[in-house]
Amino acid sequence: MSLFRFLSYPQICRLHLREREREREMILPHAQFLSSPPPILILPKTQFLKPCLSLPAPPSFTRPLNINRSALKCRAASIVSEPPQLELSDPNRRPFPAEITRTVLELSSVGTLSTLSQDDGSPLGFGVRFALDFNGTPILCLSHGFSADTKRACSLHVKLEQCGVRTPQCTIVGNLNKPGDAIALKKLCSAWKKQFNEEVEESCVYVIDVERVLQIEDYGEDGVWVSSSEYVSAEPDPLRNSAEKIVDEINTNNREDVLRFCNIYADLDFQVVDAKMVWVDRLGFDVRVTSVQKDVYEVRIPFPREVGDEKGAKSSFNGMSQLAWEVEKNFHALEFKKVKHVKKVGNAVQTYSV
Repeated sequence: MSLFRFLSYPQICRLHLREREREREMILPHAQFLSSPPPILILPKTQFLKPCLSLPAPPSFTRPLNINRSALKCRAASIVSEPPQLELSDPNRRPFPAEITRTVLELSSVGTLSTLSQDDGSPLGFGVRFALDFNGTPILCLSHGFSADTKRACSLHVKLEQCGVRTPQCTIVGNLNKPGDAIALKKLCSAWKKQFNEEVEESCVYVIDVERVLQIEDYGEDGVWVSSSEYVSAEPDPLRNSAEKIVDEINTNNREDVLRFCNIYADLDFQVVDAKMVWVDRLGFDVRVTSVQKDVYEVRIPFPREVGDEKGAKSSFNGMSQLAWEVEKNFHALEFKKVKHVKKVGNAVQTYSV
């Protein structure tokens, strides 16, 4: 007989529910964990730094960058992505006279020494070789017959021919002396050997104490006096050893570019029939131009920026050549002031009367 016959309906329902709960516990003993919510993970609090509202001021020695935003513009009409920014209106963009003097002396090794004769006090000049120390002091090697036991007023005249058309000159005025001590004498002898690759007798070594220097750009022109302090503090041009090579290469292979430079970068009121580069330095180059009337002029064309070596000079020249070609072909607008300072230096054809 079934047990359900003696139980009421509510009791039977409770019995069924109890059996189902036991079955659930036996089959799924972990079911109670499934119905419970997952444990809450307690994470450590993150400490966020507050944003810095004000930055500290830069140190006093930090200089702000001066950005030329005009140089950053893209030029779609130009073949060159960034043509050089030129400021050609300053005719004085050239080395100082003291720098030119140091350059002329560095590139020379012979000159004319002038003193007063000890016999009758008449002026006497003769050719000498010379070297320079690190301050530009001339070092001479004179024969045993020359006597200068005390300070002796003298001058040393030196000239440098440039491209066969210009001869800058400088005349050092000072006193001829013997070296002061043995250490200085050793250094002077070392400088002489470096210049001429030969030994020198110490008793024949003299130096010129520079008082001032007269610098002249070319024959027949007025000179400029340079003080002793200016001369000592000046540096020779960094292109001095490669300038002649650069000029020869450009005059041989890029003569059309030099002629184009005169028409594009210089404001000339005459037609140019010939142009020849004379010299190049860290700030620019000099060009001799000939007009239809056979008059000869000199034009100074500066670089867009100062250069420090042969590579920089050639790079600037190539950039200026490209820009000049673009302006000539109307691919690029004329956005710079032309050089207006032109110096007449003579005639291409001169006649002489006998």
